[in-house]
Amino acid sequence: MSFTETTTTSWLSRMKGAVGRIFFGIILVIATTVLLFWNEGRAIKTYRALVEGAGLVVSVDSASVDSANDGKLVHISGLVKPLATPQDDTYGIAAENALRVVREVEMYQWVEKSESKTEKNVGGSEQTTTTYTYSKQWRTDTVDSSDFKQPGGHENPSRPIDGETFTVEKAAVGAFTLDGSDVAALGSSKRIPLGQEQANTFQTSLGMNVRPQNGELYAGSNPSSPAIGDLRIRYERVDLSEASFVGGQHGDRLSGFTVSNGREIFLSAAGRQSAAEMFETAQTENNIITWIVRVAGLLGMFIGFACFLSIFGVIGDVIPFVGSIVSFGTTLLAAVATLILGPIVIAIGWIAYRPILAISIIVGGLVIAFLFIRLRRKQPQTAPLGRPAT
Repeated sequence: MSFTETTTTSWLSRMKGAVGRIFFGIILVIATTVLLFWNEGRAIKTYRALVEGAGLVVSVDSASVDSANDGKLVHISGLVKPLATPQDDTYGIAAENALRVVREVEMYQWVEKSESKTEKNVGGSEQTTTTYTYSKQWRTDTVDSSDFKQPGGHENPSRPIDGETFTVEKAAVGAFTLDGSDVAALGSSKRIPLGQEQANTFQTSLGMNVRPQNGELYAGSNPSSPAIGDLRIRYERVDLSEASFVGGQHGDRLSGFTVSNGREIFLSAAGRQSAAEMFETAQTENNIITWIVRVAGLLGMFIGFACFLSIFGVIGDVIPFVGSIVSFGTTLLAAVATLILGPIVIAIGWIAYRPILAISIIVGGLVIAFLFIRLRRKQPQTAPLGRPAT
């Protein structure tokens, strides 16, 4: 099923939109500049916190709690034991010795997809042809059909039941107690098989025909030919046998530890890992996050500059091929501006948060450049062929 719509945007309307994009571009460039500067500070502070933590951490036996370590940064490894049973009280689904129970619900729904093609006209106007296609899909999220371009004949019913997560409040690693969500985040998932007993419970609650199918539940008339509004319900349990943690000891509780620069340290890993391995992994993750934010910030800055300069392309679109050339040029200009401003902001962030190291690198680079130039000047110049050197 598809629906096609053609719209025309006048040159004046495009100019108004381009003026709006100028302000949006300015805001985006400012925001990404702040983001890049903040990211350098975040990365450096996190690095220093982890270095400090690696020097303070004490590895202890998780089998017992030593009050002498109260308030210290400690590292433990051991067997994980949930201190409760996670369960979905509404439908009576529980998992002994698990850390978490997850209810997943898919509903068969209409989904809209759109594809647009834009052509420029002489005079600066644009003609956009958009094709909307509709298909039926199993989705865990709720698709609001009222937002469809053509909602008639593609109505999605309201979802009678949503997915939900049930996590134990606390879990133990030896004699230490931790927040259940911190431990469950490290676990692995496994399907909980559902049968006719659970199907009867859901049928009574939902008022729909529910049957077990391949370990999950199907709510609807015919699984081989699903109808809009049909449901697939499954449950998973999250288990974890052993884990390692680094955090502040407060009685028998392990939680975040605040170092001298105000950063909080709480590290976790599935299985048994040494404190050194966990801090090394944390530093690697910090570097990865730093580069992800850098790339995202530079991309956002480029988009901001492109939006700011887009008005020139719209002006040039009075003659379409001229507008295309101008747009290509403004795109290159936006890229150049990003490659200039972005690294400068990152460098300023380094100087602000690591002045000694940043200045040392700059001075070192200048010294190397000076010595290279001086060495080049001292080298004897080769005389041209046929003439003796003087």
